[in-house]
Amino acid sequence: MSEGELHELSERQDPRLLRALDVVAPGGALREGIDSIVHARTGGLLVVSDLDEISHMLSGGLRLDVDYTPAMLYQVAKMDGAIVLNAEATKIAWANVQLMPDPTILSSETGTRHRTAERVSKQTDALVIAISQRRDVVSLYVEGTKYKLQDIPAVLAKANQGLATLEKYRERLDQVSLRLTQLEFDGRTVLHDALAALQRAELVTRMAVEVERYIVELGTEGRLIEMQLEETMVGVAADKAALVRDYAVEDSEQTLAAVLQALSRLPHEDVLDFGRLAELLGYDRKLNTLDFPVAPRGYRVLGHVPRIPKLVVQKITQELGGLEEVMQASDDDLAAVDGVGPLRAKDIREGLRRLQEIDLVDRYLHS
Repeated sequence: MSEGELHELSERQDPRLLRALDVVAPGGALREGIDSIVHARTGGLLVVSDLDEISHMLSGGLRLDVDYTPAMLYQVAKMDGAIVLNAEATKIAWANVQLMPDPTILSSETGTRHRTAERVSKQTDALVIAISQRRDVVSLYVEGTKYKLQDIPAVLAKANQGLATLEKYRERLDQVSLRLTQLEFDGRTVLHDALAALQRAELVTRMAVEVERYIVELGTEGRLIEMQLEETMVGVAADKAALVRDYAVEDSEQTLAAVLQALSRLPHEDVLDFGRLAELLGYDRKLNTLDFPVAPRGYRVLGHVPRIPKLVVQKITQELGGLEEVMQASDDDLAAVDGVGPLRAKDIREGLRRLQEIDLVDRYLHS
């Protein structure tokens, strides 16, 4: 991924920008009004803000305080000045108003309208929307950051491309996870195998986040992609958490939360570094992961057994000591764990047997 693409990705993942994109997403009343202004080529400057925050920089204009409608926005945009909406964009408070931001604030813009927009956004928490008169360009300004709205077909194409990439990532994750399950049942797992699954789960998560950004920008146009995304991501978050519980040096809720948070903040190149991933789980970074045997506690495999609550899985792993011990435990030992009992013990035993059968069938098909 190039430096420019990484910069664009970083911008698109900014939560402030996401909130702004959600406000102007297709299907919403504000976007309908903006589109009308674009098509009419009248241009416009809109400010969506808490009125108390920007009142000191308003000069002249007409105080309207009327309910927002796309038609009303289109009409008042025919006047020269800025239009001020309340923070929820449900009312048009002012029209034809002059904005007077601090002129000493640096601006990279050349046009008066866009320079004013940038300065207002730097001076306040307002969302400022500049609509070019001569070009069909809508620019959002959030805390000094500028983002140009893209045409829906272009965003849709990128979203579909991202979804296709995500599906490939998920397919690879499933392959790595299946191999890990095979090794876990055989008792031949090394740290490298666990880290490979964790790495793939994180890459899938990051790609899904990028697709979600496009869905926000698409608004109602992104519903089908949202459904496909949800289907593709089933089980990923739970498996990633279970991997950490299985292989982190220390097993606790605090460790889980800390590792997942640190993992989400890792630069992309560090996610590809197994030494860095091992360090997150509490191992020596210089460890040879290919030669270091590890034994799973059983969270991930037991999590795939139907109808077993997470709390019961946790009690099983903590009382019996790990997946190998669970496999070797008698029905009575398993049933004796708090929350299990004879019936649930049989369900667990049957679920593990089926997982092993799936494992054996897959080995046969790929041998």
